[in-house]
Amino acid sequence: MTDYVSNDTGIRPERASEGWRGFQDSIPVMLGFVPFALVLGAQAAAKGFSVAEVPLMTGLNFGGGSEFAAIELWTSPPHILLIVAITFLVNSRHLLMGAALSPFMRHLSKKQAFLALFFMCDESWAMGLADARKSGAGLSVGYFFGVALGLYFSWIIFTTIGAVVGPVLGDISRYGFDMAFPAVFLVMLAGMWKGARAALPWLVSLLVAATTYLIIPGAWYVPAGALSGIFSAFLLARGNA
Repeated sequence: MTDYVSNDTGIRPERASEGWRGFQDSIPVMLGFVPFALVLGAQAAAKGFSVAEVPLMTGLNFGGGSEFAAIELWTSPPHILLIVAITFLVNSRHLLMGAALSPFMRHLSKKQAFLALFFMCDESWAMGLADARKSGAGLSVGYFFGVALGLYFSWIIFTTIGAVVGPVLGDISRYGFDMAFPAVFLVMLAGMWKGARAALPWLVSLLVAATTYLIIPGAWYVPAGALSGIFSAFLLARGNA
């Protein structure tokens, strides 16, 4: 079985093939990352971040939503505890994403699992989960890292470019670049569509998140929307049992 036999280079042929498949699938998402990353890099530069500090932030955190929130709250000197708290709230969805992915990761070693969770973002999670469900054989390590690493490095590269060109171009969000990320994610959600009934948790999550956003300041809408969606999915599953 080629998935478990190494060749002379030490690279498993099946895993390399899966990695290439994942990278190819991620190309449209990477293109969607470009304008969004440019906006973030430009905004970071406007807040005083250097060209070296921007890739350091985006590489260590790798969470666009929390990075935009941190930049929005950035002052001189920065309110570190506030930024850490907001970053945790915005990234709290990763707890639920990891939980949803865990049943498909049982065949992975601890090292592989921890690396996968570090490189996991909304898009790599959605694509990896959809591929695992389709194959029925668990999360493909090669496919997931083919997707995740392509997205990771494209995010770092283009946020850095945004930091370089941002001061020259000014506010590039006025060109509508910041709409690229929501558009890409909506396309991915469309690919996960399983009917109106199965989409009820999405609707509940959307309504709760929007209401929380309008009523409660800060990033509380993120965990509120995620938890309400999970709870409604649990109730729906019990009703079908």
